[in-house]
Amino acid sequence: MVLLWGSLVTAALGQTERPNVLFIVVDDLNTHVSTSGYAPIYTPAFDRLAAEGMTFDRAYCQYPVCNSSRTSFLYGLYPQSTGVISNRDDIDKTRPGTVSLPQRFKQSGYWTASTGKIFHNESLNPGSWAWHQSKQFQNDELPMVTPIRKEFERRHAGLSRSELQRRWREFYPRIANQTKGQKPGYGPTGLPDAGHRDGKNARQVVSWLEDREFGDKPFFIAMGMHKPHGPFLAPQAYFDLYPRAELQFEPAVKGFWDTVPSSAMTRRYVGFDFEFESENDALRRAYIQAYHACISFADAQIGKVLEALQHGGYWDNTIVVLISDHGYHLGDHFMWGKVTLFEICNRVPMIIRAPGISTPARNSAGLVELVDLFPTLAELCRVEAPAHLQGSSLVPMLRDATAPGKEAVYTIVARGQQYGKAVRTARWRYARWPDGEELYDLENDIRELHNLASDADHHATLVMMRGHLARLDAMAGSEVARR
Repeated sequence: MVLLWGSLVTAALGQTERPNVLFIVVDDLNTHVSTSGYAPIYTPAFDRLAAEGMTFDRAYCQYPVCNSSRTSFLYGLYPQSTGVISNRDDIDKTRPGTVSLPQRFKQSGYWTASTGKIFHNESLNPGSWAWHQSKQFQNDELPMVTPIRKEFERRHAGLSRSELQRRWREFYPRIANQTKGQKPGYGPTGLPDAGHRDGKNARQVVSWLEDREFGDKPFFIAMGMHKPHGPFLAPQAYFDLYPRAELQFEPAVKGFWDTVPSSAMTRRYVGFDFEFESENDALRRAYIQAYHACISFADAQIGKVLEALQHGGYWDNTIVVLISDHGYHLGDHFMWGKVTLFEICNRVPMIIRAPGISTPARNSAGLVELVDLFPTLAELCRVEAPAHLQGSSLVPMLRDATAPGKEAVYTIVARGQQYGKAVRTARWRYARWPDGEELYDLENDIRELHNLASDADHHATLVMMRGHLARLDAMAGSEVARR
């Protein structure tokens, strides 16, 4: 069947050469984009891509933390099988010899390159094993910081370089909201787009395309957008799109956490300077404005790359994948950040444009997972898929927007040495924690405010969802069992 689909893909693309791939990963992006039905946002690049490709309305990450999620979809394995369940873990140590998505494409004759955050950080980047070129950038110095730094250096001129750097690192977060780092910092930078690392990432991809660095080979270019990951920094123009007084959001509901296992929550709200079950409207607006500004900024950089694809003559022979690694809380349930199993944390934007395969401007309501990307791209590009892959190819769904997705999708997160585990079906989300269970009817309770796990009227549904979890739990660890 794989060979048959491969021949159909080739015929649909109308060519004998293999297609190029542009693989875009946006960091910490929840469903606050226009293509996910969120109206109060400006994301024209997302809109443009959706108009020519397929939007997967129900796409889910496998672990709502950067390294664990990225390792999962870049290696095509569920987190239990990668052994990567934190930002500190390294698959080269937990599962040595496993072939990644870009490595397989490089082995198969593709020219591969990455810029920005694809793997979690440079120490986890497989380097020349996966890439012909790999580039990383940083923001330029903020204009507000330059005179302060120069004065700091003048006043501490007698210190050794290492001591000066140590003191500067300690002092820097106290300069302004923008310099707080992941505490988190937020605000306009005073820099142009090109002064930000994401602006540099996009311009690097444009340069590769214009200079034809790949020669006669098909290319696999991965571009990682760091924003809207904290600190929430962007040029002023993007903040101007979202006046704080006009922002719309639902206040969190007090008393909700009396009905939910305590291990379902995190305390990240403390780092954002919020008190539990206490609304701080002004501060929440400041953060949401900054987060939205970062989304529109990242979208603008993506737009530049899409323009370069078209102007360079690559548009008709390039598959474009646009995803986030996981979602993000912005005060709902009084939570901030990630590392929970709520919809806003697990559901991600996903758009795939496969020329000749996907029908323009179509949406799929089928349930899919990020772990499905590796087998999908392997099939579309006639690259031999590694035997270890645990996901399912989305090619049938790309060809037919009404094709069913998975019966259920699966996400986990660690709590110490134990896990919270969630399954999502078309209607229900169920989670099992070390100290209890959750069950939500997402057709009638999209904000997940009413935990039905102890409701006798929903016992049959609870049993059904427990069965889905048991089945997916066994499958997710199947690679571990075989090793």
